[in-house]
Amino acid sequence: MRSERTTFVGGPLDGRVLDVLLGPTGRPPKWYEVPVPDAAGGAPTVHAYRLEAAGTGRLGLPRGWRYVYEPEGRPPRNWPLRRRT
Repeated sequence: MRSERTTFVGGPLDGRVLDVLLGPTGRPPKWYEVPVPDAAGGAPTVHAYRLEAAGTGRLGLPRGWRYVYEPEGRPPRNWPLRRRT
């Protein structure tokens, strides 16, 4: 599988560049979650990063990707809740 060196902004991985595996479309996953173990042996804290374009070219296509820290964490899958009418 291919991987791409991706920059992380904010949170515990601020400023680091890690190899992230690419999906079948050649794009990294939309969310990257990092579990950090608790010092007291409790449940680990999960830090969430959201994918965004690092910059765009002349045609508006992304030149690269970066992950931005989301302090609130990843939103639930059914958010925003859509109601059928």
